[in-house]
Amino acid sequence: MNAECPVAVITGAGAGIGRACAVRFAREGARVVVVDRTEADGRETVALLTAGGAEALFVRADVAAEDQCRRFARAAVEAYGRIDVLVANAGIRVFGTVLEATEEDWDRLLGVNLKGVAFSCKAALPRMIEQKAGAIVMIGSTTALTGRANMPLYDAAKFGVLSLTRSLAATHGKDGIRVNAVCPSFTLTDFHVNRAAAQGTSPAELRERNRGYGLLGRAGEPEDIAAAVSFLAGSDASFITGQYLIVDGGYSIGTQKQQTY
Repeated sequence: MNAECPVAVITGAGAGIGRACAVRFAREGARVVVVDRTEADGRETVALLTAGGAEALFVRADVAAEDQCRRFARAAVEAYGRIDVLVANAGIRVFGTVLEATEEDWDRLLGVNLKGVAFSCKAALPRMIEQKAGAIVMIGSTTALTGRANMPLYDAAKFGVLSLTRSLAATHGKDGIRVNAVCPSFTLTDFHVNRAAAQGTSPAELRERNRGYGLLGRAGEPEDIAAAVSFLAGSDASFITGQYLIVDGGYSIGTQKQQTY
């Protein structure tokens, strides 16, 4: 890799959509900063990228802590001199209704899924402003727009991510920085695969259970989301900012089959 290769920082890149984004950006020639709070997962992603000939760096960080976000941004600049793309992907889930959720549940989820996104952007933005260029892609959720039962904390935080997307786009367009979001629907990430495995269900069985989901008849794959993220981060989207792209196989426009875990 040379100095002309873009630098992409991806949070939550140890698995799922984050790892798929890391693979996609590496394949397209980027130097990738893999950020994850689980060291084994993050280093596994880096090993996968470097085995394919890419240049990659792992930084262990919990995005809920602002100082750790500053650390990964500093590491990216020290290693590669710039930050061209930030994919704010890291997130957690808390299941249950508002009546069941505790104050600790709210603090934990908002700390990662909303404050963590804001802290990640805050850490990367100064370098992008200095460069007068940059692209931020946040990971929202289709259900932030449609609603669903038993996931109010997650969906409320993701709606906040969409509002943050537009606010940052409005603030930093003058700095040459584009800010957009991707809204996936049910996507078969490692989280879902592992959760199903704990119930004795194989990945193939899980995909079969979700045949018929959405208008395209299947659940999403991490690579589907990574493709949309790559588009919004790239030059083909150079006139797009402040938008969210729904990537849900048509789920949100009808009353199709719900996901099955």
